[in-house]
Amino acid sequence: MAQEHKRKAQLVEAALAVVGETGSLEVPVGKIAKRAGVSSALAFHYFGDKESLFLAAMRQVLRTYSTAVRKAYRTAHTPSDRLDALVGANFEPENFRSDIIATWLNFYVMAYRSEQAKRLLLIYHARLRSNLLHGFRPLIGDDAEQAADRIASLIDGLYLRYAHNPDPTAGEQATAQVRAAIALELQRAK
Repeated sequence: MAQEHKRKAQLVEAALAVVGETGSLEVPVGKIAKRAGVSSALAFHYFGDKESLFLAAMRQVLRTYSTAVRKAYRTAHTPSDRLDALVGANFEPENFRSDIIATWLNFYVMAYRSEQAKRLLLIYHARLRSNLLHGFRPLIGDDAEQAADRIASLIDGLYLRYAHNPDPTAGEQATAQVRAAIALELQRAK
């Protein structure tokens, strides 16, 4: 069982790497399997089809993101701290690297044709919005919903903008932009 878990993890990591390199989900499972050091047959045995492999990769991305948010929240004691922690988690290096950004972009496209991908995407959107609302509501009350929607859109938009930006400071730049937008939201509500 441990070997199966290890091989599945290798395939998921290989899928992320190959999507990051090609910018597409339209890659043969054989290429992913080769990168993972296993056979295509084993990849199909573990995941059944390519879509399931990509969904597993996206679940891994979402788990990593969720872990980063929870970790950041451990030191967040105020609503402003929560907003700041959430922004930092979105753009930390583990979540804001080229292969992960490419996976997100392809995941959005995949959600058009896959009900499972759409469901995962809706869960992500709901959690991001909920986290933003939890930070904004005590600070700006009734304006929190619109502010949360604008900041969530900005976060997603920055992933698009930085998709082809190899600059190692891109995460810091994106973080600064969202923090500035949050400051404007708080100022506007006064």
